[in-house]
Amino acid sequence: MAIQNNRLNLVLDAATITTLRTAFASINTALAPFAQALSTEERGTIPKMNVSNKAFVSDVVVAVKNNADFMPAYLSTNDIETDYNLYEQLEEFLNMANSICEKLSDTQMLAGSEAYSNSLTAYRLFGAAAKAGLNGADSVYETLAERFKQTGSTTPAPATIPPTS
Repeated sequence: MAIQNNRLNLVLDAATITTLRTAFASINTALAPFAQALSTEERGTIPKMNVSNKAFVSDVVVAVKNNADFMPAYLSTNDIETDYNLYEQLEEFLNMANSICEKLSDTQMLAGSEAYSNSLTAYRLFGAAAKAGLNGADSVYETLAERFKQTGSTTPAPATIPPTS
């Protein structure tokens, strides 16, 4: 019987790891011809598209198509429309990628939480075993207790030994 609720109890098999690596490599290959990497500075300084700006850009695309003769030759109205269309196309893939990233992040968080919670339970049980005088338990407990001493956090309370009747 498990002490903690363990929603995950698996590791990825080699075939799944290969499938995921291949899928991500394929996505990276498909992105290579056009995907851009921005510097931290660029991310902070370039004008950003938001809901209001998106509506504005859409209106501008229509306006320049219908009134091209008002635009000077040095402003490429086709570039505005092309960039806007790419923005629209990428939105679908960003939504899919964000969903995948959220699932991966949540799954990793849950696996880490379960591993840590169950490790704390084991740690407390070693403490209880040491308190009960079981041979060798005190050295295991002290070794594990070093983690809490080094981080400056408080040591979790040792497990209490249930009374025997």
